Amino acid sequence: RMTMGGIASATTVLFVILLGTGAVGWWMVDPAPVGDVDVPGWLLPAVLVAAGVAIFAMFRPPLARFLAPVYAAIEGLVLGAISHVYESQWDGIVIQAVLLTAIVFATMLFLYSTRIVRVTERMRRVVVGATIAIGAFYLVTILLSVFGATMPLVWDAGPFGIAFSVFVAGLAAFNLMLDFDMAERGVQMGLPKNLEWFVGLGLMVSIVWLYLEILRLLAKLRR
Repeated sequence: RMTMGGIASATTVLFVILLGTGAVGWWMVDPAPVGDVDVPGWLLPAVLVAAGVAIFAMFRPPLARFLAPVYAAIEGLVLGAISHVYESQWDGIVIQAVLLTAIVFATMLFLYSTRIVRVTERMRRVVVGATIAIGAFYLVTILLSVFGATMPLVWDAGPFGIAFSVFVAGLAAFNLMLDFDMAERGVQMGLPKNLEWFVGLGLMVSIVWLYLEILRLLAKLRR
């Protein structure tokens, strides 16, 4: 049956894979001069494939033990490349984003474990609904970028753009709460052990999303 130790082990394995391929993705990017952002052409297809793998795993949880490592490997390449692009523009921004992500993760885990914040059905509906809305927005943004169009204000370093990034980073943090709740309820219900990978995948998706949003927020603040 599913255990907290098993979930921790599965999640650790996924992050080891992510860090390994992340190093590869980092070195696959040639640093561009400051002010000249050079995004690798393979990045967008990799993002779409990783998203497809994660979505497929959502509908086939028992297959997560095979799909989660694939997602971790592809997402590692993506994160490594994106991180190098940001680091080439703003020195030290990656380590700041990593530290802030760890702090937010620890804070949300503390709030959940002490029951200062409780996951209710209403909270779950609000967070899931907002997450779906943001996901749809990002999908539209990606499609527009293919045709050379961009969303005004949202990606700017002005007050609206910064407020948007703070909101999305907060939403990613509350998704961690849902992941913690899913892990706890899964153990209590005695779900099959292979679903530990599904819970680990959920945690990884939320942490990766949180890291990227913090990275984008820091970049806006630097600008």
